[in-house]
Amino acid sequence: MNKLRHMAIFMRIVEAGSITKAAEKMALSKSVLSQHLKLLESELATTLLKRTTRRQSLTPSGERFYAHCVKMHQISEQAWDEVMAQQAEPAGKFTVTAPHALMDTLVVPALKNAFLHCPNVQLCLICQDDQLDLMHHDIDLAIRVGGSKDSHYKQRRLGSLTDVLCKATGSTVDIDSVAYIANHWQGTHIKHTLIRHGSESQQLSFEATHTTDTISQTVSLISAGFGIGLVPNVLVAQYPELAPVFTDQSLAPTTVFTVHPYQGAVPVSVQLAQAAIQAQFDTLMISAVK
Repeated sequence: MNKLRHMAIFMRIVEAGSITKAAEKMALSKSVLSQHLKLLESELATTLLKRTTRRQSLTPSGERFYAHCVKMHQISEQAWDEVMAQQAEPAGKFTVTAPHALMDTLVVPALKNAFLHCPNVQLCLICQDDQLDLMHHDIDLAIRVGGSKDSHYKQRRLGSLTDVLCKATGSTVDIDSVAYIANHWQGTHIKHTLIRHGSESQQLSFEATHTTDTISQTVSLISAGFGIGLVPNVLVAQYPELAPVFTDQSLAPTTVFTVHPYQGAVPVSVQLAQAAIQAQFDTLMISAVK
């Protein structure tokens, strides 16, 4: 027996004053409501309503049960109202994960535009170059470079980034002997395919001399003259101490996505964040090509 449904129908019968009037208001037949009431009283093994052809009245058990039915209805209405209100105005914890290279330049400015005037939103930011499981870590939105490994998550394309092989500004580089500064996700054996503006390509191989676990460390070591390393094109313009090793060749672009775990209706906080991140990404790309 669907207890909540039977409780709701019982409450409607009591409030309407008769099964006939309740059936009219609920657009159901009298026989259907009578059957619901009969099943309910049978399940509870007690009489809830005393009925005659002219009137109905609650038994003592019916009065107590009706009071609980009203409370259940109020709780369910409150639950619906609160969720609907949250859809109209974002509220609650909102967790975002992104690679180190994109958190400060892309995510934080976008979240400022989306939620600065939403006092009921509590942001939780996770800087992580590895792809965390969204469900396991209770993540609402992720920025993925190269797409998501989890095909059951919903992803939306933001655009493309191009990594730039950088050196310290003003330095001279011997590409055959220069030290390589590797981001931790690159491993120790690094291969690059550089594409010349046209159709020619050049293959480069390096062994990591230095390794870092954040992009800021990579930038610091490059700037200090420790070697060359990869920096996303959206960051290069922000660091005058960096310069491209090659000006006529570039690496292939990598697609960037937003990813979320919601299969049905997408929370308004996710929608707002996605729109703001897209706008910020477009702004960064305009700056990167200047």
